[in-house]
Amino acid sequence: MKQYHDLLRHIMEKGVDRDDRTGTGTRSVFGYQFRCDLSEGFPLLTTKKVFTKGIIHELLWFLAGDTNIKYLVDNDVKIWNEWPFQNYLEKNSLADKYPKYTPEWEEQLALFVQKVKEDAEFAKTWGDLGPVYGYQWRNFNGQHIDQIQKVIDTCKKNPNSRRNLVVAYNPAQADSMALPPCHSLFQFYIANNKLSCQLYQRSVDSFLGLPFNIASYSLLVHMIAQVCDLEVGDFVHTSGDLHIYHNHFDQVKEQLSRTPKALPKLKLNPEIKDIFGFKFEDFEILDYNPDPMIKAPIAV
Repeated sequence: MKQYHDLLRHIMEKGVDRDDRTGTGTRSVFGYQFRCDLSEGFPLLTTKKVFTKGIIHELLWFLAGDTNIKYLVDNDVKIWNEWPFQNYLEKNSLADKYPKYTPEWEEQLALFVQKVKEDAEFAKTWGDLGPVYGYQWRNFNGQHIDQIQKVIDTCKKNPNSRRNLVVAYNPAQADSMALPPCHSLFQFYIANNKLSCQLYQRSVDSFLGLPFNIASYSLLVHMIAQVCDLEVGDFVHTSGDLHIYHNHFDQVKEQLSRTPKALPKLKLNPEIKDIFGFKFEDFEILDYNPDPMIKAPIAV
C-alpha cells in the first residue's frame, strides 16, 4: 500500500516530537486522510507480515460484544494482554515491583496470561477491559442500543441515510475503560450499490496499530456488504493524532526501504448472511506474500 508508506514518510518528515501518556515519546501530526478502493484488493500490508489471525479474531470479538480477553487468549491472540495485566499490577500494588517492559514484567505477563487461560474466575475478575469497543458497538452506554444491528437494518431499508454510523468513544464511560477507544466512530455510505466506510481515529499508533485498523475495518465492510447484498466501495481513514513512537523509528525506516507488492484478495464464506454468524473458518486471505515481520515494542 503506497498510501501507507506515504503516511509514514509524512509523519517522519513533517511531524512534531511530543511527550505522551505512555512516557515513550512520539513524532506526530494532527489530521490526515487516505482512501483505499477495496475492489482493487484487500488492504493488508505487504512490506511486513501482518497478523491476520489476530485481526479476524479481534473483529469477531468486537462483534460478539465481548470485553474480556479470555476469548482472545484462548485463540492465542495477544494484542490486548498488556492493558488488563498492567491494571492487575496496579490494583494489587505490584507495579513498582515489576516496572514496565523489564524481563521480570515480561515473565509476570506470561504468567498472567496463562492464568487467564486456565482459571475462569481469575479471567472474569482480571481479564475484563471495561465497556470498550464490543460493549459500545452492541450495547451502547448499557442502554441495549445495538449499533451494529442498526447499521445492517439501515443498509437494507434506507441506503441513502446519512445517519448510518457507529460510535465507540463514549465520554460517560471512558474512565471505566482499560483504554478508551482510539478508533472512535465510523460511518457507512452506499452509492451505486457499493458500501463504503469512513473511520475517524482519535489516536493512531501508525506502525503497530494502524495496519490492524485498516485491515479490520476493510474486513468489516466486506462482511456487511455480503450480508446486505452490496458490493464493496472505499475504506477512508481519517486521523486525529497520527504518530510514530520514538522507539519505532528504526523499524519504520526498515519498512520504508521495502517495495510494496500486489495486494492479496479476501474470500468470505458466501453462505453467511448474518453479520453475527461469521466464524474464523469463514475467512480466507488469498495470494498474500508479504515481506518478513518487523517486531516493535508496544506502548502501554
